[in-house]
Amino acid sequence: MNGGDSLDDSMDDALDGSVPVWAAFGDLMAGALGAFALILVAALGMQMELSERLRTEQQQRAQQEQRLTSLEQALAGPLAAGRVTLAHGRIGISGSVLFAFNSDELQPEGRQLLHSLAGPLAAYLRQRGEILMISGFTDDRPMRGGGAQRFADNWELSAQRALTVTRTLIDEGIPASDVFAAAFGAEQAVASNQDAAGRALNRRVEMAPMPRPAREPAPAQ
Repeated sequence: MNGGDSLDDSMDDALDGSVPVWAAFGDLMAGALGAFALILVAALGMQMELSERLRTEQQQRAQQEQRLTSLEQALAGPLAAGRVTLAHGRIGISGSVLFAFNSDELQPEGRQLLHSLAGPLAAYLRQRGEILMISGFTDDRPMRGGGAQRFADNWELSAQRALTVTRTLIDEGIPASDVFAAAFGAEQAVASNQDAAGRALNRRVEMAPMPRPAREPAPAQ
């Protein structure tokens, strides 16, 4: 009896000693599965975020392409005649077409061109719910002599030219709320100012349709 009891006691001790090992293994497996589940959830979340971002970018590209196509169609006549350029959604007009050197007074050819642009631009802006930024640019030569005496610097010349174009387009039927002027002076050159050809390219006016800024609600009184 004593021998049997000793054997039973030994087996019980062995079993009792093995329980913590299996319990620890079970806890380890549960922890590993939990960590795997967290990693899987995180990976799925990242994949969904990337997919949503890609979908948004594709929609934005499609909208931009549609916008450019609509703008090209609106300006088909002037573009075909080579009177304006269209690059990256910006309509470019050579400064020499619109103005004499160092002047902010429209030349007859420039006035006629703006007249031909006003109708298509007004229709485009109305259809798209956008506004038009008119930007004036100059070359980098200092103002001196002739008409330059009217302007303090290239900033002022570019501003007055942009305002002249803006006012003319308003006179031609574009609502004043749909257009505004901006001046860049000699900044943002598109060519080198080291030669006459480059300077002529930099003396320009650009028109850029853009989304209308969202209006914040007025604060409650």
